[in-house]
Amino acid sequence: MVSTPAPAQPRRQYATHDVTNQPPALTPYDASEDTALMEALHREGAGWAEEGVRRLGLRAGSAEAQEWAEQANVHEPVLRTHDRYGNRVDEVDFHPSWHHLMRTAVAEGLAAAPWAEDRAGAHVARTAGGLVWGHTDAGHGCPTSMTYAAVPALRAQPELAKIYEPLLTSREYEPGLRVPTEKRGLLAGMGMTEKQGGSDVRTNTTTAWPTAEPGVYQLRGHKWFTSAPMCDVFLVLAQAPEGLSCFLVPRILPDGSRNTFRIQRLKDKLGNRSNASSEPEFDGTVGWLVGPEGRGVKTIIEMVNCTRLDCVMMSATLMRKTLVEAGHHVRHRSAFGARLIDKPLMRNVLADLALESEAATTLTLRLAGAADRAVRGDAGEAAFRRIATAVGKYWVTKRGPAFTAEALECLGGNGYVEESGMPRHYREAPLLSIWEGSGNVNALDVLRALTREAGTAEALFGELSLARGADARLDAAVVRLESQLASGSESGARRLVELMALTLQASLLVRHAPPAVADAFCASRLGGDWGHAFGTLPDAVDLDAVLNRALPGGS
Repeated sequence: MVSTPAPAQPRRQYATHDVTNQPPALTPYDASEDTALMEALHREGAGWAEEGVRRLGLRAGSAEAQEWAEQANVHEPVLRTHDRYGNRVDEVDFHPSWHHLMRTAVAEGLAAAPWAEDRAGAHVARTAGGLVWGHTDAGHGCPTSMTYAAVPALRAQPELAKIYEPLLTSREYEPGLRVPTEKRGLLAGMGMTEKQGGSDVRTNTTTAWPTAEPGVYQLRGHKWFTSAPMCDVFLVLAQAPEGLSCFLVPRILPDGSRNTFRIQRLKDKLGNRSNASSEPEFDGTVGWLVGPEGRGVKTIIEMVNCTRLDCVMMSATLMRKTLVEAGHHVRHRSAFGARLIDKPLMRNVLADLALESEAATTLTLRLAGAADRAVRGDAGEAAFRRIATAVGKYWVTKRGPAFTAEALECLGGNGYVEESGMPRHYREAPLLSIWEGSGNVNALDVLRALTREAGTAEALFGELSLARGADARLDAAVVRLESQLASGSESGARRLVELMALTLQASLLVRHAPPAVADAFCASRLGGDWGHAFGTLPDAVDLDAVLNRALPGGS
């Protein structure tokens, strides 16, 4: 006979859902709590804007603004080609959170407002505002950036600028398609690339033919990547009888009728999903000539210089945002008997990321300072801006994806889930290296500037000379740069531009950052004592000094 076992004694019951060893929510936080940013804001002539930047930083880090960013990306734009009656409308509907983000950005002067201000430092203040407000969502930075960049290009046609510039520089956000001159504020986009050419815009096939009305043309063709199609006006490249030319194309014509702007589809993008990117088709579309016929690239290139600066700015913003997220996590998470922030290897990783972030922020605001002084007539700063913006666009945006991946990894599995927000930042990062010219395009543009535009090399080396003698590793790197420049080739363009970027960042840190930060950057980026991954700083680096400067609340 088999005996029945005695029943097991019930074990003590424990709640399985108790949450321990998880960090608290980061929000609310201050996105402007960034020592390097504030120092550069004053150094580049916009110290008067500190109060506004700090106010905007608190708003960016608020739970409300962070929720707007999340919702704008979860509820993506929706294309409506026709209304219920079958009329072609070609409109894109956005979640209300998108409009909250846009309304704040425009009101805070992050679109074209600086062009209407005579105050020195206005463009620096805008860039600093973007560095903190960008802690919300990157997608809505696209229409604000293009609106900012459209103004100097539009000035090539003064009679058009007189009409549209006051509306583009307005701080009023008024969505919806209406006659542009009847609105309180406008947004601008651009249509440059086509499927057969991409960045090689001289192969564009969209045509423009003059009408009986002087300066008015009709366009026919298809654009491949036109973001923010609900903007009010667009700068568009098309082949006119005298060659590639630039045109102002409104969505709504002066008589209130819809201009032909058929949106074929919205792009299904890797990231930047809050922002609509489209393929519009022109067929008898009305456009006004901007600048001389056949000079379209020269006319619109000033727009590209501005949007490239914003690419650098947004990459630096993503770096800072993900560094703050990583620092917050490791300060509150424990493993193997200690907080992660106290683990030597984690401190090395964070310090390395902090160096990269400070170098990106410092360069961004130096570029903004050059832009501000260039538009006010400083020829030397204009030459420096020309080459340094292309250098910064290449390098800072190229570092962004690796940076965000490392910051995400600091959160471990928590960083790999969507609700952490880190995957959204990771998907966003590669766009900034592609938008306004991929890495190859920008590297080749640097070579073009060096060989074809007088004063650019002198401006770059003049900037580097300001730090001469301060650090032997930097001095040696400048000598290597001069040697590479003398024997430069197209195949070696990336190598050359990378060294330009590193020497430029190092020179700025040597001059303006604490000695511990400058030493760590020069040792790991120029001194030959580094690895290929973040977190490989040499033992001699003062990690505490770097982290105490970089992380909100210190380390």
